[in-house]
Amino acid sequence: MFFKQLPTKEASLSYFFGCAGHGLAAAVDVVAGDEDWFIEQAEQANVRITHVIDTHVHADHFSGGRKLAKRIGAPYYLHEAAKDFVKFEHTSLADGQVLDLGNVKVKVMHTPGHTMDSMCLLVSDARRGPEPWFVITGDTLFVGAVGRPDLAGREQEMAGLLHDSLHEKILILPNEVEIFPGHQAGSACGVGLSGKPSSTVGFEKRWTPALSMDRDAFVHELTANIPPRPANMDQIVATNIAA
Repeated sequence: MFFKQLPTKEASLSYFFGCAGHGLAAAVDVVAGDEDWFIEQAEQANVRITHVIDTHVHADHFSGGRKLAKRIGAPYYLHEAAKDFVKFEHTSLADGQVLDLGNVKVKVMHTPGHTMDSMCLLVSDARRGPEPWFVITGDTLFVGAVGRPDLAGREQEMAGLLHDSLHEKILILPNEVEIFPGHQAGSACGVGLSGKPSSTVGFEKRWTPALSMDRDAFVHELTANIPPRPANMDQIVATNIAA
């Protein structure tokens, strides 16, 4: 497996990874303006990007996913919950679905809470073994923090869903599974994000206070400490869902 993390605008983190042996790659959470970087990385690695994925419809930055997918002739993927509000054609992903990138397998985990269409991508490499190696958590779980629940305007409900997603999908993974989030410190998508761009499930369970709270305490904590909404959020979301 090859793997690259790209720190980009708005403290966002994008990902490029795949199977060199089969020449297949995925581009995840591409930020607008970074499309050339992914194309160049694919050329250098002599691989083809077959999957362009956004972990959710972003509210803090303009996505470059659709543009990249169009330029390279690849499908653009969102979770199937996005069909309810996205106004353009795309390929939907379902909870539990597995994407095939040669020796690299990507399992889709629907994790609503930050947004209804949020998903995490659980990645394994058959050359290393059958167990999951890492999970790209989008805005569901950061290093030291969890995603904000208020963007849909139903923060109590969404915070409860986020607690369920974390405990039913991510925190049950083996402690050694690595976490690669969608943002690091400086992002408006959560409170208390670390500047460290990766962690493990076990370390976050041990040191992130919100992850040890019961559901009621978790909901209260998240809804009592909501950061200011991202600048130009309405414009960004409108652009990211527009036909």
